[in-house]
Amino acid sequence: MSVHQSDPKRWLVLVAVMLAFLPVVLDMTILHVAVPTLTQALGASNTQVLWIIDIYPLLMAGLLVPMGTLADRVGNRRILLAGLTIFGLASAMAAFAPNAPLLIATRMLLAVGGAMIMPCVLGIIRRTFEDETERGVALGLWGTVGAAGAAVGPLIGGALLGHFWWGSVFLINVPVMAVVLPACWCLLSRREKITHGHWPIGQAMLLILGMIATVYAIKAGFAGRQPPALVLSVMATGVALLWLFIRMQLRSAAPMLDLSLFARPAIIAGIVMAIVASGSLAGVELTLAQELQYVLDKTPFQAGLFMVPIMAAAAIGGPVAGWLSARFGLRPVACLSLAISAGALAGLAIADFHDPGLIVPMLLAALGLALSIGLTASSIAIMGAADTREAGAAGALEATGYELGSGLGITLFGVFMSVVFGHNLVLPDGLRDSLTERAALSMGDVYITAQQLDADDGAAMIAAGKAAFSATHSILLTAAAVLMALLSILVYVLLRQTRSVSVGHH
Repeated sequence: MSVHQSDPKRWLVLVAVMLAFLPVVLDMTILHVAVPTLTQALGASNTQVLWIIDIYPLLMAGLLVPMGTLADRVGNRRILLAGLTIFGLASAMAAFAPNAPLLIATRMLLAVGGAMIMPCVLGIIRRTFEDETERGVALGLWGTVGAAGAAVGPLIGGALLGHFWWGSVFLINVPVMAVVLPACWCLLSRREKITHGHWPIGQAMLLILGMIATVYAIKAGFAGRQPPALVLSVMATGVALLWLFIRMQLRSAAPMLDLSLFARPAIIAGIVMAIVASGSLAGVELTLAQELQYVLDKTPFQAGLFMVPIMAAAAIGGPVAGWLSARFGLRPVACLSLAISAGALAGLAIADFHDPGLIVPMLLAALGLALSIGLTASSIAIMGAADTREAGAAGALEATGYELGSGLGITLFGVFMSVVFGHNLVLPDGLRDSLTERAALSMGDVYITAQQLDADDGAAMIAAGKAAFSATHSILLTAAAVLMALLSILVYVLLRQTRSVSVGHH
């Protein structure tokens, strides 16, 4: 394989796979500012809106490990090209989806394409760059593209919605795929080392179905729409499928996920941090985007601009975290980043968004920087506790942690908001029961319901909705701050023995 060392195409290969990766990351956050527009254009319910945003990271979390192992069997090039094709087609279909259920279906297809692309990109970078220094540079560039892609998602989404219809946030992927597909086809080596053996499709299905059933039960349970018996039976099914998956992994000679890694406290700490930090980032961005548009009447683009501090700071957090961990050790850096996140969330809970001044952008930047340092610290903890043979399995666990965190963050923030919002909403008297029930679901539903009333009642309903949403936002951020503070204590305990590991590793 040493041909790659003198291979002049290797930096072109890096550009091609980073371009392939960019739309996958963009799609994580591009919809955050599109929620109000989407809700009204498709008449989507709160639960449907959550699924439209959520099904993508959740399904991807279930698919990353199976697709990574499939790429080892079939070859990264084939899986990457197939993933790019699916992603391009699904983007075009999503752009023209006529209703919410079809948009959810195309988002599922996008997740399948994304889950095929992500593990292959890393595998190709590792294989193409034999030299460790060059590989470090390549992985650093890849990480920056990932952070920057997630950061500009809301801005690009906002800019597109300012000029075009909501489908444009998906259609933008199609020209990118049209360039990347032929580039990867020509540049990527057809000769690959592959692992022989069958691909355990049954284990993959158990993992995916178990995760989706469990999350569906959490959503349906809190939304209070479905009968409790149904929610409990779905929850029990999801947990049973996941338990079966774990049993199979522990017994199998060639497991899909190496669960023995969980015996190490540093890996548990890293995964918990990955889930909570990425979940908080996704949840805060989503609620903030809705607060800015629904309550402060900003356009999607203005909302994207308002959120730039959190994104820009998150993009520089990665390199800073590596340097800090090498200098001071992983434990203080990880714990302090979580404690600062908690402080920033608590500050945002009491801040006045109507008059942000310098305080709100500074708190947003502090939150973005601290959470992104926490995410990188989680990566250092996981990779530092795994040896080279386990790097692939550890990487798959970490990526799953990020996706699962984003999905669960959006689920829990969204569900929590819906419940608290309903309790805080004080509607004008004399409205029909069906209208008050619909309005109590979410701020999007308030706007849709208000359109059915006369001007005065509609305005009164929207004003009541805005007041309830602001109160909900504060309660939510306070709860997230408490969770972060508790997590910093847990990580402090779990990372007791890792100082030497992390510094040695870096």
